Amino acid sequence: MLLLACHYETDNVFKVTVQGAIMKKNQLKQSNRYINDLRRMNYQQGQVKNARSGLLPFVIAAIFLIIAGIYGSLSLDVASEDIVMLVAAAIIGGYMALNIGANDVANNMGPAVGGKVLTVTAAVLIAAVCESAGAILAGGDVVQTVAKGIINPGDGVTATDFRNLMLSALFAAALWINLATFLNAPVSTTHSIVGGVMGAGIAGAGFGLVNWITMSKIAASWVISPVFGGIVAAALLLLIKVKILNVEDRKQAARRWVPVLIGLMASAFVAYMAMKGLKKIWKPSTIEIYAYSIAAFFIAWLLSVPYIAKRAESITNRKKQIYTLFNLPLVIGVSLLCFAHGANDVANAVGPLAAIVSTFSSGGVAAKVSIPLWVMIIGAAGLALGLLLFGPKLINTVGEKITRLNAPRAYCVALASAVTVLIATTLGLPVSSTHIAIGAIFGVGFLREFIENPDKKRLKPSHKLNATALDAFQNVNIRLRRKLVRRQFVLSIGAAWVITVPASATLAAMLFYVLQFLVSAV
Repeated sequence: MLLLACHYETDNVFKVTVQGAIMKKNQLKQSNRYINDLRRMNYQQGQVKNARSGLLPFVIAAIFLIIAGIYGSLSLDVASEDIVMLVAAAIIGGYMALNIGANDVANNMGPAVGGKVLTVTAAVLIAAVCESAGAILAGGDVVQTVAKGIINPGDGVTATDFRNLMLSALFAAALWINLATFLNAPVSTTHSIVGGVMGAGIAGAGFGLVNWITMSKIAASWVISPVFGGIVAAALLLLIKVKILNVEDRKQAARRWVPVLIGLMASAFVAYMAMKGLKKIWKPSTIEIYAYSIAAFFIAWLLSVPYIAKRAESITNRKKQIYTLFNLPLVIGVSLLCFAHGANDVANAVGPLAAIVSTFSSGGVAAKVSIPLWVMIIGAAGLALGLLLFGPKLINTVGEKITRLNAPRAYCVALASAVTVLIATTLGLPVSSTHIAIGAIFGVGFLREFIENPDKKRLKPSHKLNATALDAFQNVNIRLRRKLVRRQFVLSIGAAWVITVPASATLAAMLFYVLQFLVSAV
């Protein structure tokens, strides 16, 4: 009886234990279900938040374009039948400026971000200010309407056809740059508008309208620009390595050579600003440019000697500490590049727009026209806004994904951009600042591949299969080399450069035919 009672009690205890375990398991399942529901809700809320934040730049850009269209319609009194053309031109001009800011500015600020000298936010803000200042202060008040002399519109081109031609070219170039930015490919905005004008010109008046000598020079710049930029940047980096970074006493070498390099940069940028950045408002003679450049070298050298000496006292002999001596010169250099870019490339956005606007007042086609203030404001605002909203993506690509940069390497890229333009301008060679900057980054990376071997590990016999025993013995001393330039970017960027002109030309021709059809239908 006692045994039965014990068995009964044990059985009850077991049942209670099992039931408790089951209840606990059910409670755990219930709590896990609640936790999973919360996780699912958090994930969905995060996706909605990301979608909203991703759409915000496009909403702001759309509002800017609407404002640009309204501003354009209020700034010029035209006939009622021309109001649609004026509003469309103002909107597309603003759209082109947005795309220039998103794509082209990355070539100047990308190296500074890649070299960890500036954050993306700081780079974007500095570039926005300098680009706008360059466009407003040094953009000039006269622009060529035929985009670098690509077409020669004569008496056979009516004002209406010319408006359609310019609007098609502007829209095609903007679409192509937009696509290139989406694909992370830095392209020449000048070549984009050149291709657009050429394609629309051919569609409107045939191949005889195109200046093929000028087009051949532009094609030559596809090779000349990156090669020159790469050679100059590599030569500068080699000088820095030999004279500063690869010597035993780097601090002493930096005291001696960094002021010289800063003087060289000052001299180059004074000449660069005189010949390119300020050329629309200031035209000094060749002797004056030489005099100003020499004076800038000595002034910058004298001022930087005590500055570098003081900075050198607070750093060690390590390479990473020496790198910091290039930070301030680099920031100044890329800021000047952005100023010069704003002064020159704003014409790619406002030039065709100003050409269209001029036909409403004159009724004809002029080789050069004045740029109204409201047109320049749309261009400058579009450049800055495009950079702020969409620039960081391509800045990261240029600065970090092609090759690894630091302050001296980024300094070489910036200085090479100015020096190469000066050399090419003196020799009369056609170059693209975009191609020069990207070519300089490639040159820095390929030089590092040539003189550095970061992986010193020797290949073991088991790492490689050899055809014969003799081959095995001969290949023992082969060392691994790591590629320091990402080849896929070399190929993709090079392909984008080559097809920029034909792609924008094809788009412009198609848009011209569509626009002509719509105009005739109305």
